[in-house]
This record gives sequence, C-alpha cells and structure tokens, in this order.
Amino acid sequence: MKTGIVNSGMTGIKDNIGNPEMLEKLFRSNQRAFREEFESIYPSIESTEAAKFWRQRLDYDNVPEKGRSFPVSEIITLIGVCALTAFLIRIPALFPSLFPDEVFYQKNAAIIVFLGLVLYTVIINRITDLKKLATVSAAFLVSVLYINLLPSKEPGDAVILVYIHMPLLMWFIYGIVFTDFELKNHERRIDFIRHNGDIAIVFALIAAAGGFLTMITIGLFDSIGLNIEEWYAENIIVAGAVSAPVVAAYLIGKFPALVSRIAPLIAAIFSPLVLVTLVVFLITMAVTGKDPYNDRDFLLVFNVLLLGVMGIIIFSVSGTAVIKNQKINAMVLFILSIVTIIIDLIALSAIFYRLGEYGLTPNRLAVLVSNILVLINLIMIMNDLFRVNFKNKEFDAVGETISKYLPVYLVWIIIVVFGFPLFFGLN
Repeated sequence: MKTGIVNSGMTGIKDNIGNPEMLEKLFRSNQRAFREEFESIYPSIESTEAAKFWRQRLDYDNVPEKGRSFPVSEIITLIGVCALTAFLIRIPALFPSLFPDEVFYQKNAAIIVFLGLVLYTVIINRITDLKKLATVSAAFLVSVLYINLLPSKEPGDAVILVYIHMPLLMWFIYGIVFTDFELKNHERRIDFIRHNGDIAIVFALIAAAGGFLTMITIGLFDSIGLNIEEWYAENIIVAGAVSAPVVAAYLIGKFPALVSRIAPLIAAIFSPLVLVTLVVFLITMAVTGKDPYNDRDFLLVFNVLLLGVMGIIIFSVSGTAVIKNQKINAMVLFILSIVTIIIDLIALSAIFYRLGEYGLTPNRLAVLVSNILVLINLIMIMNDLFRVNFKNKEFDAVGETISKYLPVYLVWIIIVVFGFPLFFGLN
C-alpha cells in the first residue's frame, strides 16, 4: 500500500535510509504518513542504525522505556537460541570420549557463538529466502566439517592459523546475514561495524554483572560447605559466555537509543587515551632499547597491539560518524592513524628482518601479509582523515573507505583458512 509520502512525489523512507537530511524532510512534510510507512517497512530495515534511531524517536512520546513491551514470541526466540548455543558448547561434557574440552573449544567455540548470532538475526529479521538460508547453512556446515577434520594432535602452524582465522571468517558470515546479503551496500556495512561495537559494550556489561553474580553465588554455597566452583564454571559460566552475545543483540534491538548514546561517548574517550598510551609506549620502547627484531614474543605482542589499535580506530570512526561535534575526534583519529602507521612500519621491518634471518614459515607469511593489508588500510584512512580535517571533507567518506576495504580482509582470511593447510601441510 502506498503512503502519503510516496504519493506526494518523494522517494520513500527505505530509499533514503542512509540520508538523514531527506528522512528529516520526509518526517516534517507529513508526520502521519511517515509513521505509517515506517511501521510498514520497519521489519526490513530494523538492523540499520537509522531505523533504530527513528524507532526510538517515534516511540519516545508514546512508549517510555519503562513501559516498553517484551512480546512473548521475542522472549521465546531469545531463550531458544541461547538454549541451543548452551547445548552445543556443552557437547564435550555429553560426549567426553569423542570431544576433549580444549580441542573442541579451540575448533568450535567461535562457530557456536556466531551461529547463535546468525540464527537470532535470521529469525528476528524474518529472513525466509530459501537461497539465502541455504547459503548460510552451507557456510556453517562446511566450516564445522572442515575445522573438525583437521588434525587435533600436534597440529602444524598452518592448522593453528586456521583456528585463529576461523572466528574472523564467521564474523564475515554474520555480517553478510546482518546486512541482509546487501553485499554492495556500504551504509549497511558501517551499520554492522557499529553494531559490533554496541555488542561489545553490552557484552562487557553483561560479563561484569555475571562476574558479580558468580562471586555471590559461589560465596553463598561455600558458606554452607558446598564447593560448586567447578560445576558452576562448566555448566553456567561457559553456557552464559556463548549466550551473552545473543542477549546483547536482543537488548540493543530493544533499547537502541541507550547504546547509541554510550558507544560514541566511549569512542570519544578511548581514542585520545589510546593515542597517549601509544606515544608513551613508543618513547619507552626507544629508551629501554626493547625491539621486536630479536624478541619473537615481543613481536607477537607488538602485532596484537597493532591489530587492537586498528580495531579501535575503525570502531571510533563508525562511532564518530553519528555524533555532532566531530572536529576534535577527527583530529585525534588522524594523529592516532599516523602513530599506528609508524607502529605497523616497525613491525613490518621486524618481520622482514626475521624472514631474512630464519626463512619463510606459515606464521611469518600470515603476519607479513596481514600487516601489509593493515598498513594499506591505515594509509587510506589517514588520507581520508587528513581531508576531513584540512579539506572540509565529509566524515562519512572515512566510513565508506573502511567498508570498501572489508572484502580485502575476507579474501585473505579465506586464503589462510583453506589455502595454508594445502600449501604448508597439516603437521
């Protein structure tokens, strides 16, 4: 059914979901028609940040937070998905002779977590297209069979790299489902990155509350002479850990305005703190004479630091893009990108040094290419941030650059996961 907005000759809400100015214009031109059209198309756009914002704005006067409804169907879906993930993570306890705990968790924990998130997204977003469902099912089935067929005893470096990169591949599959298979929609990709930042924040809050509850529970039972630590860890903590991301996704959907206010604030606070920390770290490294060239463990920490800062930059960019005062944050991110590039160049020089001294290994090749890809991405982000700060470029350009580069990471992850064991062997 056509709405008053469309009949007036203007394109509808869905066509302008990435255009805040046009959405505001549509709303002001005919608020009643806007509400009617929004309600009719909301199921198909509810995963976008714009839809979450307008949901909160339109409901603000009519449905206060304390009166927000929790439909039984949503609660049943949440409980069902959490129960499934909890059951799957408990497979080692049910079949201890077939699946040793450590090996099972290494291979399957991340797959189970993202299976829960994908299943919840499919149900909530009412994805019923058989082709899409078959594609997602095949992706998970192939991943599960492949990683569990890899050797468990004394796995080679290439196999361990598969363990490390499989969660990243699952993250991309989740992203494809979250964006409703709109692979070329850069706005949806940024929404997905922002959504992951929101999940991280809510997950941290759930983990903190869960930790507090755990201490109280264990303490209470200990006071009556019952030691339940081991049982509680195996049955409650593990199950809760894999279910918490799904609960976080549910809460974000129910209270989008709450998280949308927190995420940009955290990004604005942490970006300058990370910048100061990195500068102090580089100065301290120079003063103490510590270098990544001859210390393998330090090089590993160096690369983990690099990837962590890269993630913070991407999250901060997606968070900054939705706040009004972007100038200070844009400058901080610009300087942070420069410092991170310096760290990446140091890491790359150390990797090339070790390649020349000790030769090529799966680990060195993986780290080398990963650092090169990150360096290229950082340079692109730095260039955009330079234009934002000094050329009056729109901040959205930075997010678009990040979204366009994501497929490059995906291709490399696929190569590592499926190509390295063939090229370097399994042991």
